[in-house]
Amino acid sequence: MSRFLKGLILGAAAIAPGVSGGALAVIFGLYDKITYFIAHLNKNFKENLLYFLPVGLGGLVGVLAFSRIIEYLFHHHEVLVKYAFIGLILGTIPLVVGEANKKGYKHKYLIAFIITFSITLIVAYLEKSELNHIMEAGTSPFSLIVYGAIIGFGTIIPGISSSIMLMFIGAYEIVIGAISNIQPLMLFYLGIGFVLSVFLFAKIISLLFEQAYGITYYAILGLVLGSVISIFPGFALTFDYFLNLIILISCSCLSYSLSRIGKGKKVSS
Repeated sequence: MSRFLKGLILGAAAIAPGVSGGALAVIFGLYDKITYFIAHLNKNFKENLLYFLPVGLGGLVGVLAFSRIIEYLFHHHEVLVKYAFIGLILGTIPLVVGEANKKGYKHKYLIAFIITFSITLIVAYLEKSELNHIMEAGTSPFSLIVYGAIIGFGTIIPGISSSIMLMFIGAYEIVIGAISNIQPLMLFYLGIGFVLSVFLFAKIISLLFEQAYGITYYAILGLVLGSVISIFPGFALTFDYFLNLIILISCSCLSYSLSRIGKGKKVSS
């Protein structure tokens, strides 16, 4: 039941912009076991499968149960929800920075951060300009596979919200709509992308972290902060925006507190 409930929360996090499923997996003490299972499928497969079955069932229920709620909030309270989600992800930034510096810090890491941060801002500018067709989200099979791959990437990397990335490229509503309305064909292609991303690239990502840990994490940090800025809905001196600011700060404190709870937890493989 404990693993099922953790999976339930991870499933909800997978579709909630600003929340990192990978970071929550770290907090719940599941991340090391999940990545080990993916990277070594041929080792103790039956035992690991039985262990993660409640987590997987919980994740499925979490995705289906919370997709309609999140879709409703996003449609009817978009600005408020964006402030909340931005707050949630800003609160996890210290966790990402801490992970990035876990093996030491070098000034050259900032180059990777500046490059990815700049690229994200440039793309955001193009999205709002005459060239916004570059970022137009589609529903072709290939596009859906890419969206699924993004979800898988956000699942693997702690501190990364795949939903923020989907929102940034304009695909979030497409994905959340496919899930909440249970559209089998779209879910099939999303599932293909997710499985490919998780199973085919997990070892590559692990190798990248092994060979260039700090650079990789700082590059990711640049993408995260750039994406947050790109979806920022703006501000004004009104009561509504004052309320939004309170929501942002509250959500930041909440996600920061959760990351502090999980800090220092170690899981044996």
